[in-house]
Amino acid sequence: MENNSNNHRRKGRETAEKRLGGLLKSGVCLFCLLLLVMAGCRGDIPFVHESEEDVAPGQGAGRVKGFFLLNEGNMGSNKATLDFFSYETGIYLRNLYPARNPDVVKELGDVGNDLAVYGGRLYAVINCSHYVEVMDVHTARHIGSVDILNGRYIVFNGDKAYVSSYAGPVQIDPEARPGKVVEVDTASLQVTREVVVGYQPEEMVVVGGKLYVANSGGYRYPDYDTTVSVVDLESFRVVDTIDVAINLHRMERDRYGRIYVSSRGDYYDVGADVYVIDSKTGQVTGSLGVAASEMCLVGDSLYMTSVEWSYVTGRNEVTYALYDVARGEVVSRNFITDGTDNQIQVPYGLAVHPETKEILVCDAKDYVTPGTLYCFSPDGCLEWQVTTGDIPAHLAFTTEDFQ
Repeated sequence: MENNSNNHRRKGRETAEKRLGGLLKSGVCLFCLLLLVMAGCRGDIPFVHESEEDVAPGQGAGRVKGFFLLNEGNMGSNKATLDFFSYETGIYLRNLYPARNPDVVKELGDVGNDLAVYGGRLYAVINCSHYVEVMDVHTARHIGSVDILNGRYIVFNGDKAYVSSYAGPVQIDPEARPGKVVEVDTASLQVTREVVVGYQPEEMVVVGGKLYVANSGGYRYPDYDTTVSVVDLESFRVVDTIDVAINLHRMERDRYGRIYVSSRGDYYDVGADVYVIDSKTGQVTGSLGVAASEMCLVGDSLYMTSVEWSYVTGRNEVTYALYDVARGEVVSRNFITDGTDNQIQVPYGLAVHPETKEILVCDAKDYVTPGTLYCFSPDGCLEWQVTTGDIPAHLAFTTEDFQ
């Protein structure tokens, strides 16, 4: 069962599922289902082998060599996949993991929820398969894994990784227990400590030796959590709890000591917004008046895309906002300037090249078919686009050569 706090980004699935239900009544689809069963060595889902496409001119040698893209895949279908784009060659590689890891029968698993590069390794949090996959960043080959129940997001500090966990089954449950953060030693890949935080914790940031954790309470609808848990990394205990707003999700930190945390609202009367926390005082100092399903902070520019679902209006409101954290003001309500935003059905993943400031926006489309990745120039004009896996969502840049 899906997390209710994500329903506003999943509405496109309902129509597709109804259509699929009708098709399954036909003999053609029964035949297709038979083929799926016969292909069962991979957990009942046949996968396409690694493929490549030349999508952009190569940019030559630069500090950033490329980026990985984790496609979430449809929940319950075991279809998370990994892609890579090389800035040196302009070639996009799809579905790397099966070819690089032929001995891993189940491949990446069910719902890729986060992706990060750290210390020469690539970390993928696989939510519904309840583990973190660790790969060599140069080859995407399996190094090891860490079992974490209902893991969500990952951040790093020193030689430790921190993974937020719902600490329970994937289901709506008003009686769900509080979540936790799991500390993992990056050398041994062993769990070293755990700390209980708020309900259904999501993204995290590290500021001044403390870990800030956004708690959503998404499984406890309509009684969402409203807090950010503050964990002292030395003692690994919660030392403060900051009341912010309901249904928290994304987090970013700027160079001035401010933390930005998104609230998804309740999809009825309480709208989505982004709140600002002063890490020096632990106080909420205001909000941006902008909804954000995704956030990416580069320099003083906070990029935000939003797909804000409302049960009152029965529709999504999509925005592409740009906020200047130094000036403290919204400088654009649409950073896509050439009209390409009209082609994007559901903006999902978001990233900005740390050097060129090119903007990457993923389109999840209907959540059941391959998505599209768009690359825009810093001034918001389309440079190239490419077909991805299902539900392209999480991007991680790398300065390492990929083979």
